[in-house]
Amino acid sequence: MKFARAIGRVAASVTLFCRVAVHPTGRLTRRIAADQQRIWAFPVKVAGGSAWQPALAVLGTTAALIALDPLDTPYFQQPAYQKRPVVFAMNRVLSAGNMARLIWTVPLAFYIAGFLLRNPYVWRTGLLALEAAADAEIIAITMKHVDRRMRPIEVGAGGDFASTWFRTKTFKLDGAGCFPSGHTASAFSVATVFAERYPKSAWTAYGIAGIIGASRVSTRAHFPSDVFFGAALGYSISQFVVMARVMTPDGHVTAGG
Repeated sequence: MKFARAIGRVAASVTLFCRVAVHPTGRLTRRIAADQQRIWAFPVKVAGGSAWQPALAVLGTTAALIALDPLDTPYFQQPAYQKRPVVFAMNRVLSAGNMARLIWTVPLAFYIAGFLLRNPYVWRTGLLALEAAADAEIIAITMKHVDRRMRPIEVGAGGDFASTWFRTKTFKLDGAGCFPSGHTASAFSVATVFAERYPKSAWTAYGIAGIIGASRVSTRAHFPSDVFFGAALGYSISQFVVMARVMTPDGHVTAGG
């Protein structure tokens, strides 16, 4: 009898998911479109408020890291570093494909599990994380197509790391260049949502995002400046756009409206 009731609850949850969760594309697309308007309008509005101070700090730090890229990046290109057993194994595990699957699978799993468990807070968390990751990817991809910065692996161990902008000959749909790191931006956007929704998991969420960002440097896909700016971009998009737009007057965060 208990087994039959359990099966009935699962069936009801699956039915609810099929009716409501399988076709959220229109609503989520509208939310992302509204987010993008706010994000791209930020440079125009920043001068009129106090946001220029943290924005200037991020830009200043990014500029300093860009200046240091020719000094610190060659170390990670050396065969002596890349052939270390620990580094070789780590780079295989933390590959671009594996990290992308992790970034998108976690919020998607929360989204689906929330419906199956009939837990609105869980599925809304997944929805917010998916929205934030999509916002971050759109901005990162656009910037990479514009700046066309060569990846460290393109430059090579003995190349000129000071002349990388607007020089890549590689074209990819997810961004021709490498500034900023899209993986890092998405990882930190997802981590920020989980840190806000589950404060006790903040260290874990940001720790995993930090590992993903560091892996982009170790695998020679990005410069440290790419990763730093990507992290700042992902955090800012989640904190000041995605989460802020769904905050109710009583401080409760909702999603889907």
